[in-house]
Amino acid sequence: MNRCGLLTAQKNPVPLQSVEVELQVKDHVATVISTLNYQNKEDKPVEAVFVFPLPGDAAVCHFSAKIGQTHIAAELKEKQQAREEYDDALSSGQQAFLLEESEQSPDVFSLSVGSLPPGESASIRLEYVIELAVEADEALRFCLPAVLNPRYQPQGSEAPGLPVNSVPSSEVPYTLSFSARVSSPRPVSKVESSCSLEPLQYLNSDHTEAAVKLAAGHKFDRDVELLIYYKDAHQPSAVVEAGQDSAEPGTLMGDPVVMLSLYPEFPESVMSSRASCGEFVFLLDRSGSMSCPINNKNQQETRISSARDTLLLLLKSLPMGCYFNIYGFGSSFDHVFPKSVEYSEKSMEEALKKVEGMQADLGGTEILQPLKHIYSQPCISNQPRQLFVFTDGEVCNTKEVLDLVMKNAASHRCFSFGIGEGASSVLINGLAQEGRGHAQFITGSDRMQAKVMQSLKFSLQPVVKDISVTWDLPKGVSATVLSPSITTIFQGQRSLLYAQLCGKSSLTDCSVTVNYTLADHPYKNQMQFNLNPAKDTGLTVHRLAARSLIRSLEVEERENKGKSDEDMKKKVVELSVQSGVSSGHTAFIAVNKDSGDAVQGPLVRRNVPTPGLFPPMMAMCCSAPMPQSIPAAGVLLHRKARSMPTPGLISFFYLPNQLILMISRSYV
Repeated sequence: MNRCGLLTAQKNPVPLQSVEVELQVKDHVATVISTLNYQNKEDKPVEAVFVFPLPGDAAVCHFSAKIGQTHIAAELKEKQQAREEYDDALSSGQQAFLLEESEQSPDVFSLSVGSLPPGESASIRLEYVIELAVEADEALRFCLPAVLNPRYQPQGSEAPGLPVNSVPSSEVPYTLSFSARVSSPRPVSKVESSCSLEPLQYLNSDHTEAAVKLAAGHKFDRDVELLIYYKDAHQPSAVVEAGQDSAEPGTLMGDPVVMLSLYPEFPESVMSSRASCGEFVFLLDRSGSMSCPINNKNQQETRISSARDTLLLLLKSLPMGCYFNIYGFGSSFDHVFPKSVEYSEKSMEEALKKVEGMQADLGGTEILQPLKHIYSQPCISNQPRQLFVFTDGEVCNTKEVLDLVMKNAASHRCFSFGIGEGASSVLINGLAQEGRGHAQFITGSDRMQAKVMQSLKFSLQPVVKDISVTWDLPKGVSATVLSPSITTIFQGQRSLLYAQLCGKSSLTDCSVTVNYTLADHPYKNQMQFNLNPAKDTGLTVHRLAARSLIRSLEVEERENKGKSDEDMKKKVVELSVQSGVSSGHTAFIAVNKDSGDAVQGPLVRRNVPTPGLFPPMMAMCCSAPMPQSIPAAGVLLHRKARSMPTPGLISFFYLPNQLILMISRSYV
């Protein structure tokens, strides 16, 4: 039985045969090229639909298909227009391909391969660029999501659920090959992974270039995590990238763009006098999905046990005299104390006992209500509020949660922990970004302690205030910042800034200065750079900058909902199409208009399964309470329903307090 949202009573052939991933890392930026190879081994044409995860902050910038010797480049278009063109192409017997970002969560994409004739093969190429996060031990972390867990649909949510079709890792019918090439101005000291790798190969004598491959036989039981270590500590850097020759000057793609990587250094006198106060509020996910294994390597270690261990370590490390409280949430929520209490030996011991007994027994993942309750509590004078969230991130209403955290960002800092393989990167990173904190991903016990202590250290660091950025540029050159304003600075952590450079000058020397107030004293960090453009960057910087600007506009659109929706949507669509970077309002569409005769016969839909981390028959209890009632069955017959189940099958959708039976038919 296929689990996780879409349940079918029979297994069908899967046209996806293999996935090949090539990773190219240049310093702290990565380009990922994925090739998905399809073959229709049936005697009828198929439509293959694959719902899969991508990193939430990836800039998807290329999509194309190859059928035989025919290469078809996709175009970015407004999402509804792209969907209609795709449906029209299939209705007329043309081969078509559609790639779109989920409306509920930007880290989930849907790829539809339509009208693949019997015996036909197709290769789909997908490319994205991404910034690599800095870990507690100064490693750069790249994660190729291979696991897509169920996403809980909260009661009363207006958004439709994600049509995910998941199977245990042992049943995944396609293969994965993965190779990486790393280059940097600084020597590469080592590359580690949670997966088995072939030996690292250095490609030159100074070890600034290296290559590595994933060992054969990957079981899809975990995400592919790569940790890249450079010999020298991370240094400030600037990359100026020339604009696209074919784009108009004055536009984002036509002008040069600079990417600044800043590492502000705090005075030792400030760092040696860390704060010993604060109100620490811990929010622990106790939904049913937290009883699943944290990874398949150790079936005995569950997500809830890992979250408990993480929380216990934090509790034992808090400074005396601070205040704290602990919340658990699922379909409902509870708390250890009626309100935050002073941290002492007695209160710590009481809390430790209660945490040790906490289980994943509270049903679904309703995180909004406990957050609202926490924010409704008055802050304690001279005790800055620090919110720590522990969750596997299996929620559908991600945007609502992030909007709530953003609205309350002035009253607290939020530190998030993604527990287990497949944790939603959009939710975990978004909580930290909107809450001016820091995000960590816990996928095992081996590196947990360093991550936990780093987050605690950051929370005890004095809040950096009055952050501003000033530019010293030659006359005739101006900078338009494309990134969100820097709101958080932590010692030893990177801050990225993108800016569009307008105008020209014969002078090339520039500088940028970050000014801020720390412990009531003003400080500044300055970095020099020049206007000479970097070579062979492939517009990577422009696309990352476009991605940053698109996300900012989408957040602004949600904030101003009901006022100027269409104007904001138009801005997002124009920027997305101009830059070639996908957004929530656009989709990639490719139609093979030279395929000759129309594809004949009824089109059969095949849902390509995604690996999930749960034991058999556990999905129905992972993320929701048991149903209280079963409503009358409905019949779904609409061809263009985007989340329709597999044609010709009886499918069960499990939502809060209801079991929905959907009967669909084959369509032409």
